[in-house]
Amino acid sequence: QVQLVESGGGLVQAGGSLRLGCAASGRAFSSIAMGWFRQAPGKERGFVATISRGGSSTLYTDSVKGRFTISRDNAKNTVYLQMNSLKPEDTAVYYCAASHGHFGSVSTYDNGYWGQGTQVTVSS
Repeated sequence: QVQLVESGGGLVQAGGSLRLGCAASGRAFSSIAMGWFRQAPGKERGFVATISRGGSSTLYTDSVKGRFTISRDNAKNTVYLQMNSLKPEDTAVYYCAASHGHFGSVSTYDNGYWGQGTQVTVSS
């Protein structure tokens, strides 16, 4: 079992920055892939970013490339999402997820572990 707790959400103006964190407990953190997803009001939950077990490889959805950075600190059992140049369309509940599968397969998180989510609101 893996328990995930997100933090760092809030209200920010367009163009601003936020850093989300996700603390994991349970199974060995370095053995699991980690990802971030988001769900905007009235929309389905969608993929944002994913990172490999060691942290050397990452993937992003096109809309956040160049603005968001996913990273992890395996010594602290934590994954981060640094969000810069935020836009109103980034407003959503952000979820972190963990999987024992390959980080590059987004569907691997479907049967993984999920946090409770943290709200990010970007005002125009």
